[in-house]
Amino acid sequence: MKSLLVATALALASTTAVADGNASGHSHGQSSIGQPGSAAEADRSVTIRMVETADGMGFEPAALDVKQGETIRFEVENTGHMDHEIVLGTVEGNRAHMQKMAEMGPMRHHDPNALQLAPGEAGELVWTFSEPGSVQFACLIMGHMEAGMHGTITVN
Repeated sequence: MKSLLVATALALASTTAVADGNASGHSHGQSSIGQPGSAAEADRSVTIRMVETADGMGFEPAALDVKQGETIRFEVENTGHMDHEIVLGTVEGNRAHMQKMAEMGPMRHHDPNALQLAPGEAGELVWTFSEPGSVQFACLIMGHMEAGMHGTITVN
């Protein structure tokens, strides 16, 4: 019984650590990649398309430049035939989160740094980039990032 309690506590702690490394998803606070923003206070809107091609999967555009402190309203469209998601995070955080998803099975994200869309759906994600550096956006559904579904936001 004691082993079961320890295992459960460790599993919960590792899930929290992965979420925190991925933009403080559950605390809704500031992280190294920024924090949730308000659509009413967005400095600009950027359209991102989730695409499937003969060569794989991806985002269009796959690279963006933003200014430190800028709030971006991402208008995201899934133009493919499969479910896709966009998750903002560090490269390390996204990889760790993807690995955790592989262990735990499919799950739907309900974090302010993530958006999951069915084929033909559109949605928005609003984010304020408070620190200079590099932020990855990726689809963490099994096999999608490996098929090319990732991009980079450079914060200057």
